[in-house]
Amino acid sequence: MHGHDLRLLPPAVAAWAAAWAATTAPGAGVAPWVVPAACWGVAGAALVVAVLLRARGADGPASGRSRHDLRPAVAAVLLASTAGGLVAGSVWSALERRSPEAVASAAASREVVRATVRLDAAPRRTSPGPWSDEGRLRAAATLVELSDASDARAIAIAGGAVRLDLSFPDTGVALGFGSTVVVEGRLAELPSASRSAFRLTASAIVGSAPASPWLAWTHPLREQLAEASARLGGDGGALVPGLAIGDTSRVSEELQAAMTTASLTHLTAVSGANCAIITAAAFWAAGIAGLPRAARVVAALVALGAFVALVTPEASVVRASVMAVVVLASCATARAAGGTPALGLAVIALLAIDPWYSADAGFALSACATAGLVLLSGPLARALARWMPRPLAAVVAIPLAAQLACQPVLVLLEPVIPVYGVPANLLAAPAAPIATMSGLVGCLLLPLLPSAGVAALQVAWVPAAWIALLARGVERMPLTSVPWPADVPGATLAAVAIAAGLVLAIGGRAPSGARPRVVRRAATAVLCLSLGIPIGLAAGPPMVASASRPSDWDVWQCDVGQGDAVLVRIGDAVLLVDAGPDPVALERCLSGAGVERIDLLVLTHWDADHVAGTPALAGRVASVLHGPLDGARSARALDPLVAGGAAHAEVAAGSAGAIGDGRWRVMWPRPGAVPGNDASVVLDLVTPDYRALLLGDLGREAQDALRRTTDLGRVDLVKVAHHGSADQSAELYGELAASVGLIGVGADNGYGHPTAGLLDLLRDARTAAVRSDLSGASALRAVPGGFELWSERAAGVAEAP
Repeated sequence: MHGHDLRLLPPAVAAWAAAWAATTAPGAGVAPWVVPAACWGVAGAALVVAVLLRARGADGPASGRSRHDLRPAVAAVLLASTAGGLVAGSVWSALERRSPEAVASAAASREVVRATVRLDAAPRRTSPGPWSDEGRLRAAATLVELSDASDARAIAIAGGAVRLDLSFPDTGVALGFGSTVVVEGRLAELPSASRSAFRLTASAIVGSAPASPWLAWTHPLREQLAEASARLGGDGGALVPGLAIGDTSRVSEELQAAMTTASLTHLTAVSGANCAIITAAAFWAAGIAGLPRAARVVAALVALGAFVALVTPEASVVRASVMAVVVLASCATARAAGGTPALGLAVIALLAIDPWYSADAGFALSACATAGLVLLSGPLARALARWMPRPLAAVVAIPLAAQLACQPVLVLLEPVIPVYGVPANLLAAPAAPIATMSGLVGCLLLPLLPSAGVAALQVAWVPAAWIALLARGVERMPLTSVPWPADVPGATLAAVAIAAGLVLAIGGRAPSGARPRVVRRAATAVLCLSLGIPIGLAAGPPMVASASRPSDWDVWQCDVGQGDAVLVRIGDAVLLVDAGPDPVALERCLSGAGVERIDLLVLTHWDADHVAGTPALAGRVASVLHGPLDGARSARALDPLVAGGAAHAEVAAGSAGAIGDGRWRVMWPRPGAVPGNDASVVLDLVTPDYRALLLGDLGREAQDALRRTTDLGRVDLVKVAHHGSADQSAELYGELAASVGLIGVGADNGYGHPTAGLLDLLRDARTAAVRSDLSGASALRAVPGGFELWSERAAGVAEAP
């Protein structure tokens, strides 16, 4: 890192920390003025110390700097604390204007309001939820005017101070960045750490107006690019708009997941590389036209502004744009502007303007990647050149530097280390700029020369399809990622490991001597320890659990989080009741239990925590039983199963059949029931060794109705209803008097499940509770007089009295 001017990095880091602390402090009960006061207090103390040191130096016998001169360190503290105070003060000011009384009152009342808002980004479609048949649009917005639903008391909101997280129905109205929309809906206030002050969930759009002319020209360009790319077909057509202008609205969830696994999602996020290409092209074109330097800078700025309007000002775009402006300003003044000072200045300026960027993952990844490229790519290239040709080393160093710099932030987002990220980026590197430039040219040509525009998009499709093929290929490879500790400890551990690795790699040619040897030995020890801890945490418990896992289980409760999935093995046949909320968690459960094929799948009802895991079962299920169908919700669960060859049938009370050596009978719902929790399929399962009753999500009233209309009698095992909620019938559990009660529940689920009342109820019924939040996966084997229990974490089993 020799030769880099690092003086603005500490102030940038201090500004970032101050912005994060100031935006989150009110949520922790700390007054908004505390953080800026602390920063300015440190700055004042540093200024006093600096003045005293200067006075002492002037009065001393020697005017030169001594060996222990503290003035540079004090100056650095003064600069860093001043940057922090500037940003924290910006937060204080913004928080004072963030929630006008009228808006806060409307949110507290939960009444329907009419709001005029301006879209601050292009709307993005959200996936249909498990309780909704239709997708919605979502966008950041600014509140312009607010009134009640009758439009009787309009209140103008001045200064664009109230930011909204807007969700509204897709009515087919063409809307884009800068459009004005009038909606009716309800407001909800968000915590201070959120960039938006309120969430506005709109039920209807009652009016709209186009954006101002300097933004409106971008809307048809984006729409035409999306439509023309869609006609190209395949994953390549879906990726072209993302690679060109960052529009990922056509990228499917499956392709997005593959891009994430391969660490290629940054290619569809407009960042510094795109801005550099645009400004360089405009600067070059203005130079060819013979314009002077100032005019070339103006041309580059105009092109950059137009590009930002086209792609919309996402966090990474804004960061890259500010850096580009700093570099262009240096060109205009004929002063050198290194990458590191430009990055530091851009970070401080942007955090002062919008301190909530401090918690924006896109902004953090963009800044870290830029810092990695500026500071690490050169040293890494020189280190790699010891083992490979220098040109190849330079190529490998670029994605490696960005990956290393971003990894601590990526761990905060998902606690894994990607195995194939660097190779995938190396293979995608030649294709990405071709797809970006060809796609952008095609976008600009479509309104003027449609045939030429389509031709340019066809050129862009080829590298885009290659990138998609890479992502799909990486997704199918074994061991795509390595588990890592989560949250701040995991990010800190990753940073320590990376730092130790860099000391060993970059310092490989350090001069011999006692101190370099000590440093290298310490770095080796730190690297081994920081890698050994997560590997031990990830591999140790599964290895111990695998070694002790029983092979002769009868009932297996899956650990799928806040949801249900229970496997039952009867002879050679396997029954699965519900599929949980997550296909990955269900696949992990099936693998742990050693199950490849499901003979009978029972989907008790259509809530996502019971059926969203069904994609993991496609092609592996023979038959499906379910309750009353529920339109698109049930279709989303059944379609992949039917496509995989499964037969399905709707059942109601009285339906019965056999599986293996056992028999099953449906006890609920009644014929013609309305879909929902109280229409859950309740299954009575009788085997040669035990009897089990699985209650789905039945509520208390339905449980009492089941008890009154059916002679249930005692059972050996009960699957507790609704994850142990409070909505339970004590009389039902008393009549069942089961030995074991299975509770599928997620840790820290936010619902308070299982409730203390339910656990007391089971204790009174002499039923031992087996909780997946505490015990993980659990296996039971029927033995004379009860069950033998194995649990993944050997915890969470309440003994029956």
